[in-house]
Amino acid sequence: MKNYFPKQIKIGNKIIGEDYPTYIIAEIGANFDGNIEKAKELIKAAKECGADCAKFQSFKAEKIVSAGGFSKMKLKGIHGSWGRPVHEVFRDAEFPREWHKEINDYCIELGIDFSTSPYDFEAVDLCIDLNVPFIKIGSGEITWLEMLTFIAKKNKPMFLATGDATMSEIDEAIRTIESTGNNQLVLMQCITNYPSLIESANINVLKTFQTAFNILTGYSDHSPGPVVALGSIALGAKVIEKHFTLSNYDIGPDHPHSMNVNEFKRMVDYIRELEEALGSTRKVVVEEEAETVYVQRRGLYSTKFIPKGKIIDRDDLTVLRPALGIYPKYKDSVIGRTASKNIEEDAPIYWTDL
Repeated sequence: MKNYFPKQIKIGNKIIGEDYPTYIIAEIGANFDGNIEKAKELIKAAKECGADCAKFQSFKAEKIVSAGGFSKMKLKGIHGSWGRPVHEVFRDAEFPREWHKEINDYCIELGIDFSTSPYDFEAVDLCIDLNVPFIKIGSGEITWLEMLTFIAKKNKPMFLATGDATMSEIDEAIRTIESTGNNQLVLMQCITNYPSLIESANINVLKTFQTAFNILTGYSDHSPGPVVALGSIALGAKVIEKHFTLSNYDIGPDHPHSMNVNEFKRMVDYIRELEEALGSTRKVVVEEEAETVYVQRRGLYSTKFIPKGKIIDRDDLTVLRPALGIYPKYKDSVIGRTASKNIEEDAPIYWTDL
């Protein structure tokens, strides 16, 4: 059994990890509205926005929700906002199994990765048959250890969402996956609410994940705007997932909290700009600072004409820009030294003048 997690994982023809671009997932979810042509339109738009992956969710209503169970609950969250029985909404949002290959082929044709979150064993096997580059495990599955084991044994890279999970539950899930020998895992911070609150984002927990598990991290973000995604990347996230729609005004459970095309494109542009801005951990003087090293700093200058042979005193010196000669921190070392040549008034003082 391996007891470590790699710092780089190959996803399709890309590598995610340190020193590689953030892997960006357009989570289409149920936003295809039961229409395969709309699904393709979403994939094409995601590709044009710069997403690396168009992702769906593979569930069958009868295998993920209990109509009887939900009928006993008084729901206050997003499930309660639908105004319809939960199992009906799930049934209408099913991504038909027979569409998977056609959609996968379409993604290959466009040059964008295809993946899907499986919610039953048959869906996992379908992912394997389609050779998806990774399997995303939704937050709701994190305590279903039998499913985690089943997925992990397929030896595919996995992205594990951690919404509404405690650290002990996350640890148990990780150890369950690790026990299979598959260590290709990215741990995704997530808040399981739609939309989730900015103040609930808790981006800093990524640092906890990185320290506690020494693992690649990402963020499956349901909050409005790009702030959480950008902040996550600044804290080391290597994968970002955001719901994606053509229009927030379309009717369906995922449209209202999804990013539309313009918002998603703007987020991708911001991410790529942020990656350039992050640079490295090495402090360097960049090319555009080459002149300011002299212009903005100060050096020792003569306040008056200093003849050759004069012992330099404090009144002979001032500290001015640009820093052409001796740095001010050496002023006490210059005082008391003898001028080796005539020094004109308002001239920078060099070590060769002494």
